[in-house]
Amino acid sequence: MPAPIPSAGGRADDGRTPARPGAGEAGQGGGALSPARGTPTPTGPEAYRAWRASPLGRITDACEAAALQPLLGTVAGLDLLDIGCGDGMLAADMAMAGARVIGIDPDAAMLEAARPRAAGHGFHLVRGRIEALPFAAGSFDLVTAVTVLCFVRDETAAWREMARILRPGGALVIGELGRWSLWALRRRVRGWLGSRLWRDVAFHSAAQLRRAAGAAGLSVEEVRGAVFHPPSAFVARLTAGLDARLGRRTSLGAAFIALRARKPGVRRAR
Repeated sequence: MPAPIPSAGGRADDGRTPARPGAGEAGQGGGALSPARGTPTPTGPEAYRAWRASPLGRITDACEAAALQPLLGTVAGLDLLDIGCGDGMLAADMAMAGARVIGIDPDAAMLEAARPRAAGHGFHLVRGRIEALPFAAGSFDLVTAVTVLCFVRDETAAWREMARILRPGGALVIGELGRWSLWALRRRVRGWLGSRLWRDVAFHSAAQLRRAAGAAGLSVEEVRGAVFHPPSAFVARLTAGLDARLGRRTSLGAAFIALRARKPGVRRAR
């Protein structure tokens, strides 16, 4: 298990004692809506729970998970960092699948909410920011970041850091808010009307994410779209069965875009 190193970017919050992804209003179960610039998350743990319990939230989260799972692949035995881990849902899922997991988030309240899952599933929690990750270069086989970049001011630094901590041959799997969707349109309007949560969000196209990955020295392997339904539980119920099939063909109109990229080199067996 990679150990946090002293860094201005973060501190070990539960580094020695063992104590999951999105387009939705409170985000998917990974690090959704956890702004990596170190300010408190605009939505807290209660909003996460309420979203997941709602009909629209359950369908939307399932669509996002269906896009992420094939990109994650088999994680057993891998050293995995979940950036923007939020309340620890994705980190817990990965730990149960056999990965050695560290979750990192800038928000102390979210880390506190994640602590029971960390204790129950044997993963570690660290407080820190994506722009200055407190880990040595080449520490992880797999890095995940679900709806994190959309809240980062310095995306170039974030991409550089994610690439730096990957081992040669390691993979990065991200999920981001799609630029060309009805969800994005509604959120932009809310931002214009003064919503603190949505006024500074950066929505991304698949092409933008591909370019950013390439600039960081990573090779993009696969991109999938998800959440093609509008923010309506009724329509989501009618169309959810088509979501994965459509997402394998295009990301245009998707509220959630998942991408897997790989660092050049050969991953050594550990």
